[in-house]
Amino acid sequence: MPCYTVTVATGSQWFAGTDDYIYLTLVGTEGCSERTLLDKPLYNDFERGAVDSYDITVGENLGDIELVKIEKKKYWMHDDWYCKYITVKTPSGDYIEFPCFRWVVDDKEIVLRDGRARLPQDDKTRVAKQHRRKELETRQKTYRWKEWHPGFPMSIDAKTHKELPRDIQFDSEKGVDFILNYSKAIENLYVNQFMHMFQSSWGDFSDFERIFVRIKNTISEYVMQHWREDFMFGYQFLNGCNPVMIQKCTQIPEKFPVTHEMVADCLERDLTLEEELKAGNLYIADYEIMEDISPNATDPCTTQYLAAPICLLYKNSQNKILPIAIQLSQNPGEDSPIYLPSDNQHDWLLAKIWVRSSDFHVHQTVTHLLRTHLISEVFGIAMFRQLPAVHPVYKLLLPHIRFTIAINTKAREQLICENGLFDKANGTGGGGHVQLVQRAMKTFTYKSLCFPDAIKARGMESQEEVPYYFYRDDGNRVWEVVKSFVTDVVNIYYASDETVQEDDEIQAFIKDVCSFGMQDFDYCEFPKSLQTREQLVEYLTVVIFTASAQHAAINFGQLFLGMYPDEHFFEKQTKKAVETFHQKLSEVSKLIKNRNEGKKLPYYYLSPDRIPNSVAV
Repeated sequence: MPCYTVTVATGSQWFAGTDDYIYLTLVGTEGCSERTLLDKPLYNDFERGAVDSYDITVGENLGDIELVKIEKKKYWMHDDWYCKYITVKTPSGDYIEFPCFRWVVDDKEIVLRDGRARLPQDDKTRVAKQHRRKELETRQKTYRWKEWHPGFPMSIDAKTHKELPRDIQFDSEKGVDFILNYSKAIENLYVNQFMHMFQSSWGDFSDFERIFVRIKNTISEYVMQHWREDFMFGYQFLNGCNPVMIQKCTQIPEKFPVTHEMVADCLERDLTLEEELKAGNLYIADYEIMEDISPNATDPCTTQYLAAPICLLYKNSQNKILPIAIQLSQNPGEDSPIYLPSDNQHDWLLAKIWVRSSDFHVHQTVTHLLRTHLISEVFGIAMFRQLPAVHPVYKLLLPHIRFTIAINTKAREQLICENGLFDKANGTGGGGHVQLVQRAMKTFTYKSLCFPDAIKARGMESQEEVPYYFYRDDGNRVWEVVKSFVTDVVNIYYASDETVQEDDEIQAFIKDVCSFGMQDFDYCEFPKSLQTREQLVEYLTVVIFTASAQHAAINFGQLFLGMYPDEHFFEKQTKKAVETFHQKLSEVSKLIKNRNEGKKLPYYYLSPDRIPNSVAV
């Protein structure tokens, strides 16, 4: 009688094993096996990290194995089980891989297909089409859109982390990491000890040193020594944590009436201000988005303030970017003077501090929260709703989306919620941060997520004009490597532009992002469909780059881009593409390492060996 050998791998994360009963059924083109209890006498099956094998004997050959059904039944009390994969060895000696990487909970049944990636138009049998449809129907009931605040991108319909689908909740270690890292950050910054300082006036610059005394490394010490100096202030616009505000100044705004006489002492080339402007030596950072944002009023005993500054910057003859004029509001006049380097040193320093304060608020709320976390959640929800596990794009994106929804839900629970950390320690707490996101959404476009386009839109693309903009240089390198990898994968599964057009699932994914995730805002310019492979490559590059490299550049992480612990692709061509991806990323890492050698301010935020796969890693 034909015998099939089934190998089952249990996850190695905490509580992945189970004592529940596990049943398995093989579904082939010629028939099904009986529902079989997977159990070995006097053996503890499905322990954490275990790989167990079982023989299933059938009356006749089942034909080509199409599906594997897994059922879990309660033994004593419900005991979740994490299944990594199942391998089936057929009577003819062939091996078929069925990737799972999912939690089996309660008395639920999971039906798996083999690991080969397929587009919807590639499925010909009734069983395959039906499985695909049922998987998406279930997912769409589970992953529902919800508006957290009006004007925000849509988020998951869950108030707490515990309400999330089990497969996207943090693994136990990950949840503990989140709590420990949250506590560690509080401890490192002495926030508990100095919390009163965040909601009261600071009396001395040495307070900064008291706050950061425990953060010790070469860069932080160098910054602490030089943070008051103009060159460091300018450098941070290029390679600090928010390197997206600076742009080429092509015209001095009327609302910022800087004259040549004001800044003549700062200009080094014997040119007028207008001539420096035409020569391309002026840059500007405008925080107009901060105008009229409500300051934190959660503490009635403390009055807090916000500024909406404009800063003019000058590229000197050594190619350093230096501030030469600052106005702290959007409306010039006696109550809003223009501060200059020639002013009293403390006046000038305080003007720069106000610019940095505004930069912090825009960075945390817009650059970080909105433009990496929230938009990645939109991509993630749409992916789960519209792409089955067998779809190659699902396999491609999953490592970059995993836990994104979980960390955002945690943030809505603990950080940006009412009475969260934002309210306690942030000048825009108490609702200002919500206003900022709502305002930023009105200018948030799809093309602004395309890294080269975003750099060009700010007039910052020329290495010759701005030679020390490492965020741009390293970002372009990583973008091109990611794009090359995505191109390889897309070309494996999509033979032509027509194949993209005929893929109903990818079209549904794209439409879901725009019409539901971004609420169909006309100004967002997110595509509602894709017509070519080139468009698909750009879109998928945006998703991966935003969740990994862009987030790393403005938040910095610790796990590696391109390192996928769960193997979702099984085709040789795709595995080769992943290998090539690793090699190219390694080359970029070496290039950046060599560039950083000997630098007092090395820039490594976009080094691939330091870029996390997703915003949640």
